[in-house]
Amino acid sequence: MDNKQNNNQIYPAELFRNSNPYHKLASGGAHDLPFHKHVIAGATAGLIEVLIMYPLDVVKTRLQLQHGKGKYTTVMNTFQTIIKEEGASNLYRGILSPILAEAPKRAIKFSSNEQYKKLLADSNGKMTHARAALAGAGAGMTEAIINCPFEVVKVRLQAPDALSLYSGTFDAVLKIAKQEGPLALYKGFEAQLLRNAVWNAAYFGTINYMKGVLWKPESRGSELFRNFVAGFVAGSFATTLNTPWDVVKSRSQNIRGGPIPWSIPAIFGVYSKEGFQALFKGYVPRILRLGPGGGIMYLAFEFVSNLLR
Repeated sequence: MDNKQNNNQIYPAELFRNSNPYHKLASGGAHDLPFHKHVIAGATAGLIEVLIMYPLDVVKTRLQLQHGKGKYTTVMNTFQTIIKEEGASNLYRGILSPILAEAPKRAIKFSSNEQYKKLLADSNGKMTHARAALAGAGAGMTEAIINCPFEVVKVRLQAPDALSLYSGTFDAVLKIAKQEGPLALYKGFEAQLLRNAVWNAAYFGTINYMKGVLWKPESRGSELFRNFVAGFVAGSFATTLNTPWDVVKSRSQNIRGGPIPWSIPAIFGVYSKEGFQALFKGYVPRILRLGPGGGIMYLAFEFVSNLLR
């Protein structure tokens, strides 16, 4: 009798694990939220990330659009130059476009990723790292369809040679469509499609891996910190892989006349003319943004998902 009681005894930690939704999520439980709640969680996560990290995106774009050596050298130098020559407010120039895009973009990223995961999961509902990466690639490419026009407008507003061309987001949309045609809002789409596919495949695939090797949280705080670590590592790895596509995307979307090169030839063109390091222009501000930003975004998505659940 005593042995049976001991075997059936539920200790406090086990009781917590059995009743804690964070632990069920951490141990690989399926996301059982309906589609509209994934949309809400994804949109909230994206808005939080962009409001915190946007100035680094401006710095990144300035460095990427600079051919060869120029006045922007380091992240700190670029920050200082923008503030000195244009004012601190220009660190947020063009932010309306990503804010308007952020809700549908991130909502589509996370919600479509969940739908792709359901389609790609095996008969037991399990996701291998490769399947998680493939779901992420699909989500990123789906996101690009919606987000490309917002990216074009953002890049144009951030570009130092176009500061006097556009007075704001809506002025940029109207002028681009009128002067270059409506399809100009999809300039650099192929580069963005591949950039998104690479980033999201690496991001979601790495998160799937990290959740298997990191600690199993025993509290809400531990769960939140674990999600941040998983997102940080995944965001950093994904950013390293896709930066060359981000460079050619930014340059393609800033072309105001002439043909837009395909991304692979453009990458080789940058390499041949400016060297290998040019393919990683803007890498430091990108990693400073998308490393912590990936952690913030994933933490916020899981946190909001749990609240909605």
